[in-house]
Formats: sequence, structure tokens, C-alpha cells
Amino acid sequence: MEIEKKFLLRRLPEELDRYPVRHMEQGYLCTDPVIRIRKSNDRYILTYKSRMGLEGQNDQGVRVNQEVEVPLNQSGYEHLREKTDGNLIRKDRYIIPLPDGHTGELDIFHGVLEGLVFIEVEFADSRDAKDFVPPEWFGDNVSDDHRYSNSYLSTCKDLSVFSIGKC
Repeated sequence: MEIEKKFLLRRLPEELDRYPVRHMEQGYLCTDPVIRIRKSNDRYILTYKSRMGLEGQNDQGVRVNQEVEVPLNQSGYEHLREKTDGNLIRKDRYIIPLPDGHTGELDIFHGVLEGLVFIEVEFADSRDAKDFVPPEWFGDNVSDDHRYSNSYLSTCKDLSVFSIGKC
């Protein structure tokens, strides 16, 4: 089970380069349910993710998904990459320990999504998520905005979805 919140940023954290980074690409074979392939540095992963719901509203929004990951080898990944729909997402993910003990995964996108940045925080349970107080450098909670899901972003040709409402 994956319980998470996703936030925009007011600003990037200071000294971003001191945090571990994963250079990632991911593509989607299906978006409902989500079947995704991902390359993270030298790891290759196939993920099945089904949405279980969204709890709360506005800044209390919490996304809950059932998620199963299985390892792939490089040749399996490359074979499946040719079969993905939409755009291959490219991003750098910074792993940032937060003062309250949680970990933020800050994504900086490249390619057609250049300029998009957000951070996700995963939680042990729904109560943990609801009690979370984001650091001051976090911006709006966009957990309930489908435009920020990576599967949706893989269908976008550019960032116009954030200014006119559709890809």
C-alpha cells in the first residue's frame, strides 16, 4: 500500500546537490490500472499500481494506491520501453530527509516537462499523512489534482496543461 501526498514548491531546498539523486526515466504500458516501467540509475522495475482512493480534501488530500513492484533486467526494460504509450518521462529525483523524520522525493523533470518540479512524501498510514505538517518551503498540496500524476504527465506534449487545463 502506498499512502502519499504531493506538493508544489515555494522554493528549492538549499544545497540541493548534497542530497542523493536518482536519474530516472519511466514509461506507461497502461494507465488504468497503471502498469509502469522505470529505470532508476542502474535499477529496472515493473510496477502495477491501482488507485484505491483519495482521502480528505484540499490541503488534507491523501492519495492511496495498491502498488506492486518487480525487478526487470536491462534487456527486459528496453524491450518494454518500445511498447510504452505517450512520452517517456525523464526526471531527477532527490531524496531529502525532512526534519520530522519523513522523506521527501523531489522530482525535477526534463524533456517536454522541463520546468515542472514537485515533491512527494510517503506515509506509514492515513493518520500519519493527515497529521503531516509540511516544511515552509513546500507549496500547495496537489495530491488530488490528476494533472500531477506521472501517468497523466506521460500523455502531455508540454506544460500547457497547467495554463489552459488540458494537454
